[in-house]
Amino acid sequence: MATKEDVITALETVVDPELNLDIWNLGLIYNVEVAESKVNIDLTLTSPMCPVGPLIVTNTKEAVNALDGVAETNIELVWDPPWDMEMMSDDLKFMLGKM
Repeated sequence: MATKEDVITALETVVDPELNLDIWNLGLIYNVEVAESKVNIDLTLTSPMCPVGPLIVTNTKEAVNALDGVAETNIELVWDPPWDMEMMSDDLKFMLGKM
């Protein structure tokens, strides 16, 4: 069975192609739940009009589904709270000079 930590590691491999940064450190993942072989993820985008949103969703599902023990990945697009730069990881903020 995959753990939450395994899922997070997989999420760190999924890159927002417009920003060339991973979705975990961007703060686009609001929640991860692992229940046996099922993973539920609350995902947001930098904007509701994000043109690469469908690609990010597809790439996220593929990365998580590739984990041993994952049979199903459900992704819910959420918009509350709206994403902003404060949701990025501290490491990413530091790299971008936002700290």
